[in-house]
Amino acid sequence: MAQPDTKKIFFENLSGAGKAIAVLTSGGDAQGMNAAVRAVVRMGLYVGAKVYFIREGYQGMVDGGENIKEATWESVSSMLQVGGTVIGSARCKEFRTHEGRLKAALNLVTLGITNLCVIGGDGSLTGANLFREEWSGLLTELVEQGSIEPQSVQTYSALHIVGMVGSIDNDFCGTDMTIGTDSALHRIIEVVDAIMTTAQSHQRTFVLEVMGRHCGYLALVSALACGADWVLIPEMPPDDGWEEKMCEKLSATRSRGTRLNIIIVAEGAIDRHGKAITSSYVKDLVVRCLGFDTRVTILGHVQRGGTPSAFDRILASRMGVEAVLALLETTANTPACVVSLCGNQSVRLPLMECVQMTQEVQKAMDEKRFEEAVKLRGRSFENNLKTYKLLAHRKPESELPQSNFNVAVLNVGAPAAGMNAAVRSAVRVGITEGHKMFAVSDGFEGFYKGQIKEIKWADVGGWTGQGGSLLGTKRTLPAKHVGKIAEQMRMHNINALLVIGGFETCDRIKQSASGTKRRVFIIETMGGYCGYLATVAGLAAGADAAYIYEEPFDIRDLQANVEHLTEKMKTSIQRGLVLRNENCNDNYTTDFIYQLYTEEGKGVFDCRKNVLGHMQQGGAPSPFDRNFGTKISAKAMQWVTKKLRETFRQGRVFANTDDTCCLLGMRRRALVFQPVLQLKEDTDFVHRIPKEQWWLKLRPLMKILAKYKTSYDVSDSGQLEHVVHNRPKDTDASVAM
Repeated sequence: MAQPDTKKIFFENLSGAGKAIAVLTSGGDAQGMNAAVRAVVRMGLYVGAKVYFIREGYQGMVDGGENIKEATWESVSSMLQVGGTVIGSARCKEFRTHEGRLKAALNLVTLGITNLCVIGGDGSLTGANLFREEWSGLLTELVEQGSIEPQSVQTYSALHIVGMVGSIDNDFCGTDMTIGTDSALHRIIEVVDAIMTTAQSHQRTFVLEVMGRHCGYLALVSALACGADWVLIPEMPPDDGWEEKMCEKLSATRSRGTRLNIIIVAEGAIDRHGKAITSSYVKDLVVRCLGFDTRVTILGHVQRGGTPSAFDRILASRMGVEAVLALLETTANTPACVVSLCGNQSVRLPLMECVQMTQEVQKAMDEKRFEEAVKLRGRSFENNLKTYKLLAHRKPESELPQSNFNVAVLNVGAPAAGMNAAVRSAVRVGITEGHKMFAVSDGFEGFYKGQIKEIKWADVGGWTGQGGSLLGTKRTLPAKHVGKIAEQMRMHNINALLVIGGFETCDRIKQSASGTKRRVFIIETMGGYCGYLATVAGLAAGADAAYIYEEPFDIRDLQANVEHLTEKMKTSIQRGLVLRNENCNDNYTTDFIYQLYTEEGKGVFDCRKNVLGHMQQGGAPSPFDRNFGTKISAKAMQWVTKKLRETFRQGRVFANTDDTCCLLGMRRRALVFQPVLQLKEDTDFVHRIPKEQWWLKLRPLMKILAKYKTSYDVSDSGQLEHVVHNRPKDTDASVAM
C-alpha cells in the first residue's frame, strides 16, 4: 500500500533494541484489555524490543517462572475481538507487602525487564508507582542477599512505568474514557432495548441496577442514551423528598400515554445523608405509591463480558502503541504516566496526579460536597449530567422563558444511527429555551412541499434508541427549490434551521473465518470517497489491508499486499481480512481484488467476498451515537438560541453574517462552530470530503499491527501534561473517537 508522507519526525529515531518491556493486566477485567496487550506486544516487537507477558497480574510477577513468558507476534493473534484478558488478572495481597515486591523485582531483573506497561485501575497503577519508587532500594537489598550481582544495580537502575486505565466504571480522573467503558455501555443498552419491548407490552416499570460502586458514569450515560425517566448516582444524590418527585414524574409520563417507565440505579447510589438507595427500595416505593407493575433487573457481571466494542478496540490499540512510545522516550527522571485520548489526540498524564484527583472525588463524596465531586469527575461527566437533567425533566410552562422564535429541525442526506437522538435533543432543548419547534419531514424535498408541523415534547419520547430517521430524509439538494423553501419559511415564520445530516460489521465475518484455516475475506464498506469506515473498521477488526481513495494505490501495492499476506499464512495458521472503500478506485474493484487474491493465494489460502451495503446504515444506534447525537444537538440548539437573541432587532431576526450559519463538529480536542463559508477552503466538493483527514494518521498504525514495515508519525504523539480540574470550555472528548 502507498506510503504516507515522511517529512515529519518518525519513530525510527526511537529504537527499542536492547530494551525489555513487560505487559500485565491487573484488577478487574475489562473488554478491550486484549486489544491493548496485542498493541503493546506488536509495537514493542516492531521497534526491536523484547516483550514479555506477565500472566495473572501482580501475582504472576511475584511468582515468576512460567508466569513471565516472552511474547511473539503470533501469540497475540486472534485476540483482538476476545473479551476479558487472555493473560489473566488476579488480586495479589503478597505484592502489597515489601517481601512480595522484593520477589517481583528479582523476577524482573533476572529477565532484564525494566519497562512495565500496566493495564488496570487506580489500585493497580498506584501499586506500580510504589514499586517504581522502591526499585533502587529493592535492587540494593537483592545484592545484599546475594540474589543478583552488584553491577545489576547500575545496569537496571530505573524501572519505567506507563499505565493504561482498564475499568468499565470510567472512574479514573484525567482520562475521558477508560478501556471497557464503551463495551459495558453496549451491554447495558442491549438489555434496556430488550426490556423496553416487554415493558411496553405489559405497561411495566423497570428498575435497572448497573455497576458503579463509587462512580455513576455507566448509570448516567445509559440513562442519557435510553431516555430513562429517572437516574440515581453516587456523585449527585437526589434532594430530600425525591421519592415524591420521582413518583410524580412517572405518573405524569404515564398520563401522556407512555406505556413504560425506566429507572436506572448505580449500585453505589446514595441519598443526601449517605444512606444507600437500592434497586429493591426503588421498586417497593413505586409499587407502594403508584401501584405500577414494577420489576427489578440487576445486570451484574454481564456488563464486563462479551466482545469489546469497536471504540474500545481502537482506544486500546492506540493507547498500547502510545504506551510503547512513552516507554521508549522515558528517562530516569520521567514520572510514571498514564496514556489516554482527549478528543482524537493522545495525551500523557502523571500517574499519581490522576490517582490523587480520583481520591479527591471520593473524599468530596464522603464529605457530602456533591457539586464539587461532579466537577472533579471532569467536564464530560458534568455535561452528561446537565444534558440529562435538561432532557429528562420538563419544566412547567410558567417557568419557561418567553420566546417568539420558531425553529425547524430536519434530516438530510443518508440515514444514520443517532439522528433520532439528535432530533429528540434539539426539540426538547428548544422547548426548554421557550421556542416553538417544527419538524420537517423528508429533508429539503419535504421542506419545499410544505411537510412541516409543530412537534411537542412528548412527540419525541422513545426516539433515542430508534435507528434510521423517523422524520424521513432524502438526498434532495435545496438549490433548485430555494424560492419554495423560502416561501415555506415565511408561511411558518421560521427563524432558524437545525439541519442534521451528512454532506448533503466486519468483526463477525472475521470470526466466521476463525473456524477455518487460511481464509481471507474481501469486504467492501460504504463511505463514498471517504475512507474513514474502512480504516477504523480495519484497525478495530485487525485487518491486513484497507484500500481507500485518500491513499492512492496501484497494482504493485496490491501485489505486495498479497505476497505479505501469503507469507503470513505460510508461517502460522492465520485468518485474513481485507477492506475496500466503495469508491477507492474505479478500476481496482472489489471483484478485481477478490479475483487477484484468489489467484495469487492458490495453495495457501482461499477467499470470500462480502459487500456490506446498506446494512451499515441500519440497526439501533450504539450508546456512542446516542450520546453523541444527544449532546451535540443540545449544544447546537443552545447556540441557535444565543444567535437568535443576538440578531433579533425591531421584531426581526437579521441573520446576515457568516457566523450565523455554522457547522458544529469536533476539531482536535474541542467541539467547534465553524462558519459554513469557511469550509469552502477546507473541502473537496467533487468528492465530498475534507481536504485534510485527521484519521489518516491511524493508517500506519493499522499497517504496523498487521506486520508491515512502514513509518509512524510521532510528531502528534502525547506529551506529558498536568491534570486540570476543568478542560477548555468547549471540550467534551467523550464524544469523539
